[in-house]
Amino acid sequence: MDRFPDIVTFPCYSWHYIVVVPKDHPLVGRPNLTLDEIAEFPIVTYDQDFTGRSHIDQAFAKAGALPDVVLTAIDADVIRTYVELGMGIGVVAAMAYDPKRDTELVALDTEHLFEASTTRVGLRKGAFLRAFAYRLIEMSAPQLNEADIAAQLREAV
Repeated sequence: MDRFPDIVTFPCYSWHYIVVVPKDHPLVGRPNLTLDEIAEFPIVTYDQDFTGRSHIDQAFAKAGALPDVVLTAIDADVIRTYVELGMGIGVVAAMAYDPKRDTELVALDTEHLFEASTTRVGLRKGAFLRAFAYRLIEMSAPQLNEADIAAQLREAV
């Protein structure tokens, strides 16, 4: 967000990445999964400009592992579909996986491998928000409130 100096951001919630694989994949059941093990397979993940992809790349670089990213997408639904079609394993946001919906996939815990990400709401400095906008932000991030948001928007000008 530092590329956008006219934007003030507020943290909403933190989340982490998981790896999704078909039910019969060799990684299923492996204890203490490593980035080297993940890098042994073609990877389908987010496009470079979306969803904190830099955290994924940084984790592999720090571990000295070279991922084979064969496909990228801006949407987790597309990534999961590619994984279901056998085009690779997926690295997606944990909230993008639903075991009731994604019955052909298994989520592998990788919270120990990737840095946590924080979703933020960005607002233009000095912006005037209507009451419904504050309510929407408060629903997404209960720790934020109208008075604090308004004060920070005024201070940023």
